Amino acid sequence: MIDAVLERLKGLHPKVIDLALDRVLGLLAELDHPERHLPPVIHVAGTNGKGSTLAYLRAIAEAAGKDVHVYTSPHLVRFAERIRVAGRIIDDEALLSLLTECERRNAGRPITFFEITTAAAFLAFARRSADLCLLETGLGGRYDATNVIDRPVLTLLTPISLDHQAFLGNTVAAIASEKAGILKPGVPCLSARQEPEALAVIAERAAALGAPLLVEDRDWRVSTAADGFHFTMGGHEIALPSPALPGAHQIHNAGLAVAAALSLSGHLEPSPTVLARGLCRTEWPARLQRLTSGPLPALLPDGVELWLDGGHNPSAGQALASFIKARWNDRPLDIVAGMLDTKDSQGFFAPLAPLVRRMRGVSIPGEVHSRTADGVCAAARAEGLDAVAAPSVAAAIADLAPASARILICGSLYLAGTILAANG
Repeated sequence: MIDAVLERLKGLHPKVIDLALDRVLGLLAELDHPERHLPPVIHVAGTNGKGSTLAYLRAIAEAAGKDVHVYTSPHLVRFAERIRVAGRIIDDEALLSLLTECERRNAGRPITFFEITTAAAFLAFARRSADLCLLETGLGGRYDATNVIDRPVLTLLTPISLDHQAFLGNTVAAIASEKAGILKPGVPCLSARQEPEALAVIAERAAALGAPLLVEDRDWRVSTAADGFHFTMGGHEIALPSPALPGAHQIHNAGLAVAAALSLSGHLEPSPTVLARGLCRTEWPARLQRLTSGPLPALLPDGVELWLDGGHNPSAGQALASFIKARWNDRPLDIVAGMLDTKDSQGFFAPLAPLVRRMRGVSIPGEVHSRTADGVCAAARAEGLDAVAAPSVAAAIADLAPASARILICGSLYLAGTILAANG
């Protein structure tokens, strides 16, 4: 039933993406403006790290005993993953009822899938009390369907880089301008470390709105330590354990979440113990996740590791490369990669090429915008990778397994979702 409704909703607009706010605002008016009745909202935009940052912030808030609504996208296996109501993924019955209500109130008017499902999430959140509401933008910021909240308590900007240029612009400055569209007058904004051209745009926007701007490396700092990392902000100097999600980039995502948590005075005032507990409990699938059971690991000889990551743009490729150099220099690495045709595949593979022994390219099952396996391999070979097409991920793993020590499946969140679904 839910799948049938979701398919109908996808047909309400001829485009998957059509950035504007008028359609979602019209539907929200028909629904009596649920977006005006949410708990205190923290709104996040950026290119990479949005979901991880919100996962840390949710875990910290829940470690402090708070109920938290969370809206993220895309999902990996089930659409319901996008909507957490007071900490729990929305149940099928409630989701079906909300989607049906939004479809009925929309009355057949053109609206994108993301817009109408965002309205459904707001409706769910408005009808259940909670202490905080965490919202992740879907694409961009200024015209994203989540950007209808007049007065969030905080806005967060994760690192901004080139991605979705067809919709957001061809320069980091142009993309930063779109992302900074979530800033609101007088509302504090916390920004992760940014490229200079991005930070200049953000600072200009914040000044124009009178929005206090706190920036990593100026207003707070993180530094790695043997047993975790140190966080410094104002009068706070806190030693924290390594976050649950692996990779040096995750320390910066965790640092942004800690900075946000400490900026929520009156809503959340976590102790160092609560911060540590939250960071250690954080879960966020397909971010350097090791797969240890299921049909795919069963294809591997004993001792061979299988990992999964959903990173899909040049910045994600660089983060993966940093992790590989720091943590995986003990054995050869083979990868299985699939990517969308809207992504900069060569840019993703460039930092990985010197670190990878062999690659198998695959298409993403059921994804209209998937690159062909041959197309993925061509992009990889252009960067010097030893890349061969494979008919499926299972076939690729079976081919690599006899001479492998560690295999990473990467290149797309959509590919990661199919892997998690197929692997149970």
